[in-house]
Amino acid sequence: MGRDVVIVGVGEVGIGRAEPTGGLRMHAQAAAAAAIDAGISLRDVDGVLTCNSYTEPYRQHSVVLAEYLGIEPHYTATLALGGASHAAMVGHAASAIATGVCDTVLIASADNPLTALSTSETVAKLAGWGHPTYELPYGPLMPAYYGLVAHRYMHGYGVIAEQIAKVAVTTRQHAALNPVAMEQKPLTIEQCLSARLIASPLRRYDCSLVSDGGGAVIVTTSERARDLGKPFVRILGVGEGHTHEYLSQARSLTTSGAATSGRRALEMAGVDHRDVDVATIYDCFTISVIALLEDLGFCAKGEGGQYVDAEGIGLDSRMPINTHGGLLSHAHPGPPGGIFHIVEAVRQLRGQCDTRQVADAEIALVHGMGGAMSTHCTLVLGGE
Repeated sequence: MGRDVVIVGVGEVGIGRAEPTGGLRMHAQAAAAAAIDAGISLRDVDGVLTCNSYTEPYRQHSVVLAEYLGIEPHYTATLALGGASHAAMVGHAASAIATGVCDTVLIASADNPLTALSTSETVAKLAGWGHPTYELPYGPLMPAYYGLVAHRYMHGYGVIAEQIAKVAVTTRQHAALNPVAMEQKPLTIEQCLSARLIASPLRRYDCSLVSDGGGAVIVTTSERARDLGKPFVRILGVGEGHTHEYLSQARSLTTSGAATSGRRALEMAGVDHRDVDVATIYDCFTISVIALLEDLGFCAKGEGGQYVDAEGIGLDSRMPINTHGGLLSHAHPGPPGGIFHIVEAVRQLRGQCDTRQVADAEIALVHGMGGAMSTHCTLVLGGE
């Protein structure tokens, strides 16, 4: 499509419990951090992409953010794909730059539900996802939908609770090596299995955090990145796959749009599953990692639990997953959750992760997911 497009800057702010501030200001702080990392001024940005926030929703969020930052973009959009939004934004930014619509795109996302919303307000947000006729009248929250998915997996494929819990334990080990991760206390399988039940069979540590936080990514051309003299990461492949919005309308509880998005991204990148050195896979619940490992093609359908047991997903495994701690232990501020998976993948490929660094990481896979296994976008990124 023309120009070679790369990620040249990343940043994150306010992880865990942010200082009292507005969501829009957190967007600006994340954007400033990414711009400093890229070695550019925000005045150099001519494209702005974002998704809406829980605490400060705007009708035209990306336009409001651009105005707040003093940017008059040639290209802007607000994506509404839930946790898949940020990976999809990288694809949109790459297309816009490659086709000459703009030159440098800021992707920013931040929110502070932990400090700005009460428990009842947060519950109300989580209760608004369902189908207005077939789901909402029965009052399910998001954990209930993933509880259904987990029950179907366990019934159909023999996945056991210990295998699911191992996802939470391993990502907590990674979070302990990440100075900004929200939860760093050691976690055991026994603690997971005896924790408070949230939505059968999912327990407390099977569910992602409620936290504050924000992140940003700067996308530009490789030519410009070289002029800046900053390390950059190549965008090798992008794929999307969307099968449903409401879980009651899904054709399957055990196969998602990740089967399409993963295949398309890997094909575009021209790489094989065995080439992937590190992965960040959307982990709003522990069961999602097991399900997505299968749909993305790293193991056969029904073998996700065995994969976690035998292959492992820790730093000593062939392909470590969610080395920052993921949504389960690093942070999950709602809409911005997926951007941290991109930030971590970029830092891994640039060799900037200190004690959690994956040796010789050259290829990273990022997967974002929104809703109840609804929206999916996969990225394949490569080191400079």
